[in-house]
Amino acid sequence: MNVSIGMKAPDFSAMTTFGPIKLSDYKGHWVILFSHPGDYTPVCTTEFIAFAQANDQFEALNAKLIGLSIDSNPSHLAWVNQIYLLTGIQIPFPIIADRTAEVAGMYGMIAPDASKQETVRNVLFIDPDQIIRAILVYPLTNGRNICEIIRLLTALETTDRCNVVTPANWEPGSPAMVPPPRTYDQMIERINNPQAQNLNCMDWFWCYKDKPC
Repeated sequence: MNVSIGMKAPDFSAMTTFGPIKLSDYKGHWVILFSHPGDYTPVCTTEFIAFAQANDQFEALNAKLIGLSIDSNPSHLAWVNQIYLLTGIQIPFPIIADRTAEVAGMYGMIAPDASKQETVRNVLFIDPDQIIRAILVYPLTNGRNICEIIRLLTALETTDRCNVVTPANWEPGSPAMVPPPRTYDQMIERINNPQAQNLNCMDWFWCYKDKPC
């Protein structure tokens, strides 16, 4: 099964390093569900440290992190303990033990042309209504940029809250954009008086809003 943006996130029950969880337990929160190829691997270790260090930022955005690989729960526990012993950093979010690849298969986290036995580095953004809003996929060989994940999460929340869209390279605090007019009358109104809508326009279809909302 492959998931796609806009669909309801499939519910699941799974054992994790924090005990059993269900995705539906997280309704009302954003969920960042991410997979990694395997425990005790160098790139994954750096990613988990980076996610742990950014956990407070995710929490401030009403988001919960959930990791996943097809390793066993004892392997996950031993690995996160080793990370703590080596760095002093605790992993503050659950890691799913997906030995049968049930959840990985449900979410399309195994790319058979890359590996039939490991999950690639998927990141799924699931909103508080449990709708999949964005999907990022990285190869086995390259770690994720946690700042980009936070940036995209912030952009999605800003879009929902303020009815705006975000331009290329948008950063929190920067001007957002507004969707183009849907009718001729709306187009004429925007052409004649963009200031009334607090807009700074390059053209009728291309307008910025300094304060999203």
